[in-house]
Amino acid sequence: MSSSPRLIEVRARVLKQNDLLAQSLREQFLEFGVYVVSFVSSPGSGKTKFLEELMKLLGTNLRVAALVGDLATDNDADRLRRATPQVKQITTGTVCHLDASMIERAIASWDLAEIDLLCIENVGNLVCPSSYDLGENLRFVLLSTTEGEDKPLKYPTIFNTADLAIITKLDMAEAADFDCVAACANINAVRPGMRIVQVSAKTGFGMEAVASQLREYVLANRKAAPLGSAAAD
Repeated sequence: MSSSPRLIEVRARVLKQNDLLAQSLREQFLEFGVYVVSFVSSPGSGKTKFLEELMKLLGTNLRVAALVGDLATDNDADRLRRATPQVKQITTGTVCHLDASMIERAIASWDLAEIDLLCIENVGNLVCPSSYDLGENLRFVLLSTTEGEDKPLKYPTIFNTADLAIITKLDMAEAADFDCVAACANINAVRPGMRIVQVSAKTGFGMEAVASQLREYVLANRKAAPLGSAAAD
């Protein structure tokens, strides 16, 4: 007798529990005026470098914090501490994604009233994170010029669950023979109308545009928060 129906039932139950907790987290974040963005990508996309430079830009007038998911090391968390002291590592061991319970435990000792923007760097993976709501406001998916143009076609689910696609390492596009037009067409093939931005964290190209948009979201969120405190603008 096949065990598939039972496996599907258990998986559905786990996801339902995760979704309920994620909704509770979302309400908690809203209450304190914390805007939350999660970042997903494959390994080697330049996600940590992108976040480090983005948080440096935003940290001039926002109180920024970060959670970093990694299977075994805290290397990425150490890099993000160069941008803000409010960083926590979540070591997942053999688990290939973050879930809402990990986020709940990680923020337990933080005073959310002291945070304007929480960035969540998920484990490098374009499959598992797509199923897990973390209570975030937005999910950004990163695709680097060194990965090839067809990643959206290979991993359509993660692009369908994200709000923005970011093409990274634009400074390496020519050396990698990367076709940006083809990559954008592939993203639109799996997610018609999806907003796409192109950046280079190394040169700074496109970074301020992303930071500026996030500042607007954070300020609007803060105004809507019942308990959100007014940080310096």
